[in-house]
Parts: sequence; structure tokens; C-alpha cells
Amino acid sequence: MAYADQDASAELLEQVNQARARGTALQIRGGASKAWLGRPQQGEVLDTRSHCGIVNHDPSELVITARAGTPLRDIIVALDDAGQMLPCEPPHGDDGATLGGLVAAGLSGPRRPWAGSVRDFVLGTRVITGLGKHLRFGGEVMKNVAGYDLSRLMAGSFGCLGLISEVSLKVLPKPRCQAHVALALDSGQALQQLAHWRQQALPISAACHDGEQLRLRLEGGEGSVLAFRERLGGEDFAAGWWQDLNHRRLAFFHDPRPLWRLSLPDNSPLLDLPGAQLLDWAGAQRWLKSDTSPEQIRTSASRLGGHATCYSPGCTDSPFQPLPPLLLRYHQQLKQRLDPQGIFNPGRMYAEF
Repeated sequence: MAYADQDASAELLEQVNQARARGTALQIRGGASKAWLGRPQQGEVLDTRSHCGIVNHDPSELVITARAGTPLRDIIVALDDAGQMLPCEPPHGDDGATLGGLVAAGLSGPRRPWAGSVRDFVLGTRVITGLGKHLRFGGEVMKNVAGYDLSRLMAGSFGCLGLISEVSLKVLPKPRCQAHVALALDSGQALQQLAHWRQQALPISAACHDGEQLRLRLEGGEGSVLAFRERLGGEDFAAGWWQDLNHRRLAFFHDPRPLWRLSLPDNSPLLDLPGAQLLDWAGAQRWLKSDTSPEQIRTSASRLGGHATCYSPGCTDSPFQPLPPLLLRYHQQLKQRLDPQGIFNPGRMYAEF
């Protein structure tokens, strides 16, 4: 399959330097598939989609390197042809998502607790900084640690620290065997059972309680998957359900009430909040549909050692949970070092930077 291939890094760097000279804010945009998440954006649009193409994919080394504007669907197809996958299972659908947006948003799918997050698979990046420099951090192998942590800082930064131009990601072979099982357990029983299984080496790669039953995805070698499948009982269901969960297409998400994503310790009790709840990531990610005030939702999440993000635009002025003063200061200092004029996505995550 032929993919678009174009190096527009010089043009992107020039646009950044022009913005620096004018003191103009830039609104970094790829496929705009995550534009709704976060605070309203401002500034001149910097479109990364012209900077695209897979730079290197060595299946034997389990690494893929591509430019930021490369459509995520092209990455998925190229990996699938090689029998490989992005282990963090980022949501992508048909929304025009790009590789740069995948890293900038840092969103992971159902496999996250067992495989790791987007950040865990970033080996290296090229980044245009707010100083007008096009720098390379990290590399294409795990042992290359120069700049490694700075590359990982780009994951989940929503473009506030710099313009990602290129990314190297570690990939993994697709599992040899899968099974999908639904068990008749209520949410409390499901959390107890998952806590028990957590102490064992089992081939679970996704676990979600949909409000009625516990759904499990089993992956791995054929022997271990089939043996655990037989031990569980329950009913089989279609593999596509996980895609519907990952892209928020389930009936649960059609509820008109505001949608919240809560990140909690996986052993947290059920939330005492009005509304509908869906437990993903074996309980570590809770989706909440509720008219409860943002303050009350965040207080409940904080009491359990977690935080809450609002996924419904216009519901709150601060979609991301406000940072405590010390952590906010660290964020501001990092922003000042990489983007001293504050031109990249100002106010996207927090009003303070």
C-alpha cells in the first residue's frame, strides 16, 4: 500500500519562527480529532498534516518511525501487514487522527493496564521548540537514553511544550490467540474478582464492567488462552465490542449527561455519585455520565487518590483537573524552558500556561 510521504519540517519551522517574531500564538492541529478535549484554543492554526510519511519501519527491530502528520490509520495498516500493533491501543476510528496527535494526547485503550501507556512506547522524538530549534531527543532503540525522558514528556502534553515533528515508537507482535468472555457479575463482584486475578499470571488484556456484566479479553498463547477460557465459563461475544468501547460508541456514551473520565487506583471502591458508571482498565478508569457538579466529582476522585477529566465541551472552564500549587509551578517552569514566549497552544490544558 502506498502512503503519502512529504517532509515539511522546514515550512513548519519557518511558521514557528514567524510566530516568535510576531509574538503570535500557534494552535497546533493535525486531524483535529481531539480538538474538543481541553480548554478553548486560540492563535493561528499550524497544520501538521502536510508533514507526513513513515520514515522507517523495521519489523525485526519492533520499531516504527513516522512524521507527526502521518494518519494513524496508515500506521495501523502498516503494522497490521507486518503482524504487529501499537500495544497501547490508542483510539483512532475514522476521525483523521495523526501520529503527532496520538502522542500529544497520550490516550490509551483497553490494553493500557497490561501493556502500558503511550508514554511507555515513545523511544524518541523530533521537536520544534519555542526557541526556534528543531531538536532530536531519544532514538530508535530502548538502550539509547539520550533525551529519552524529554521525549516521554511530550506524551500527554497536548502540544503545550513544543511541536512534535517525528516520533519513534516501540511496537509488538499481535497476539497469537484471542478470546472474549462476558461473566454475569455485578460491579462490586467484578472488582473483587479482578483484585483476586491480579495476583495471578493470567492472559487478560482488557477488563471492563459495562453496568451489567464483566467483559474480559484474553490474549496470548493458544494453550493458556483456551485453558483460562474454559475455566471461566460465561458467554462469548464479538471482538468488535472493544473497538466500540475504545471509541466511545457504546450505548452508555449516548447518554446526554456530561461525560467524565476518572483515573483511580484500581482497588478503589465504587463511586458514591449519582449517574451511570462504566468501569474500564479493571477499575482504574471509570467513565461517569452525571449532572453532578465538577467540584463534587473532583472531590470524590481526589479522596480516592485519583483525578477527573471532563470529556463534554462547555461543561466546565477547567476540563483537566486543576494542579496543586507545587506541581503547577513545575509545569510552568518546564513550559518556560521549552516555550519561553508561550506560543504553543497557550491555555489548552490550564489557564496558567
